Amino acid sequence: MAKRYQIGLVIPLRGPGGIFGPSCEAVADLAAAHLNDNGGILGREVAIEVVDASGPPAELRGRIAGLLDAGRIDAITGWHISTVREHLSSVVADRVPYVYTSLYEGGESRRGIFCSGETPGLQVGPALSWLRRNMGLRRWAIVGSDYIWPRRTARVVRQYCRAFGLDLVEEIYVRYGTPSFAATLPRLEASGAEGVLMLMVGSDAVKFNRAFARRGLHERMVRFTPLMEENMLLASGADATENLFVAAGYFKSLATADALDLMSAYVERFGPGAPPLNNAAESCYEGIMALAALSDRARSAELSDIVRHSTGVGYEGPRGTMTISGGHTHQTVYLAAAGGYEFDVIGALEPMT
Repeated sequence: MAKRYQIGLVIPLRGPGGIFGPSCEAVADLAAAHLNDNGGILGREVAIEVVDASGPPAELRGRIAGLLDAGRIDAITGWHISTVREHLSSVVADRVPYVYTSLYEGGESRRGIFCSGETPGLQVGPALSWLRRNMGLRRWAIVGSDYIWPRRTARVVRQYCRAFGLDLVEEIYVRYGTPSFAATLPRLEASGAEGVLMLMVGSDAVKFNRAFARRGLHERMVRFTPLMEENMLLASGADATENLFVAAGYFKSLATADALDLMSAYVERFGPGAPPLNNAAESCYEGIMALAALSDRARSAELSDIVRHSTGVGYEGPRGTMTISGGHTHQTVYLAAAGGYEFDVIGALEPMT
């Protein structure tokens, strides 16, 4: 019997991003089962090894290096923050394919790293343009966690502000895993901003939404974020998400045939009480499907073969047709408004050129 194809699923199980963990594990199990029902990857049974991404980076690097040295993983994928990607890249380099599934700040070009998540040109820029045209929002503030993704995304946002005639009137960065926004909210209130761009993860964004609404700012300012999924929406509560817009490649409420197929398969396998299907989890499904498509095109599990044959690789997933080019996937991104405990999808956004 052929050796199993082992995928290291690197996801946060604790901390701000831990809210995504159960959904990510469940959907990865679904993806592996789907592949195994159809011959696996290169005729090998697919197995998932979950690795917690929420610990100290040095500890995580050691864990992944140990798994690679022991021959226990053939590829890596998963949703985790950009800081984790930066630490893993040097360990994984030139050893196994790595599909990074989270939305991120863009710019990744290292050999063997494939990014299947959304980037600012697909997500943030088009949404700011839409909100200016349709809601007249011109004055913006940024509230973000103090690490790579928010800081580098803010650089791009400044370019969008110049292009669209927007004013960036305030930038506030808080510790990842911050316990309080008591010092942040008065600055927002005094800024004169009409909109707040939220660049926070998981429970940090949940705490911000609740504090923002308690101060009554949800009645005076629009919030927009590229990272808000169903778990975060539920945890924030309907009263704390008024005037909140989100841009993403996937929503559970997205009524496309491919998205509905995933929802049907997910509920059939795990039942209606399963962890809510969401963007972060669905991205892990995409990551596993991307690994399968890359290996199938190369007819090999070797990184050098995969890289050589990667351009133009396509596959059908819950987000529709995905095509890999330059280490990134081309995909449709949608704008939605928070409506109680679900997202009301407004429509597809036009990507930046």
